[in-house]
Amino acid sequence: MLLLAASLAGTPGLFDYDTEAPLVIDGKLLYERDSVKVLDITYASPKGGRVTAYLVLPAGKGPHAGIVFGHWGYGNRTEFLPEAELYARAGAAGIIIDYPWTRPAEWRRAINTVTSKESDFDVYVQAVVDLRRAVDVLQARADVDPDRIGYIGHSFGAHWGAILAAVDDRVRSAVLMAGVPDDDAVYRDSTDPEIADVRAQLGKKLEEWLDTMRPIAAVNFVPHAAPKPLLFQFARYERLFGEAAMKRYYDAASSPKEILWYNTGHELNDPRALADRARWVERQLKLAPLAPLLMERMGLP
Repeated sequence: MLLLAASLAGTPGLFDYDTEAPLVIDGKLLYERDSVKVLDITYASPKGGRVTAYLVLPAGKGPHAGIVFGHWGYGNRTEFLPEAELYARAGAAGIIIDYPWTRPAEWRRAINTVTSKESDFDVYVQAVVDLRRAVDVLQARADVDPDRIGYIGHSFGAHWGAILAAVDDRVRSAVLMAGVPDDDAVYRDSTDPEIADVRAQLGKKLEEWLDTMRPIAAVNFVPHAAPKPLLFQFARYERLFGEAAMKRYYDAASSPKEILWYNTGHELNDPRALADRARWVERQLKLAPLAPLLMERMGLP
């Protein structure tokens, strides 16, 4: 049995799994357009059950770059589907998974944020392990170049991306969108009215939950990403956490790194965020030029 080691931040072996276990991939073609195939697949999770995912494949024999995507906490695998199609047209195979709490009932593991600290910790770990297993799905394909695999994650996905960049050498670069250094930045420090209500209601229980989650905080892992390049994208009008938390996250990260800011909210729905991300990914993964595809997608001449 070959195990991958993760010994950072006082969490030895926490993100290990059996890399020789069968993936047991199952799926079907969902649709095909612009020479890009989108497959609706599942594969076995090392933590039990199955992972639901979209596999987005370029035309041609490759070798293609690969991109693993991590959606935001309240979203699902649909978040990055249009973007994955865009990169596929430029020569990158993509995989977008659902986190354990967004899967069908038979494979779903709920998170009870703040109210069930042990359960939440285990599900967070499973989300990361399942993303590592997504790298295995890409590498199992003969048409994917194992030396050109990147990661793009939003919010929760940015949290997982910091961990992946630290513990998985197969991920060669990462984009971290609207991420936080730790849960304290949201649940302890946020001025958002709904989060303030949760904080007031939970009192001491909140501190216990934060204590449990701190060992797997992104800020513990992001200093160990080097030599992998990191791109941080942040919103100036972020409602969930403050600018000081964003800067703390970025400052903790290893180099090489880059930070970009946008006049928008947590969704990062400024078209420039997509364009900047695309240019960065194109450079890191050696893709075909993305600017013409972006112009076409936006209906611009």
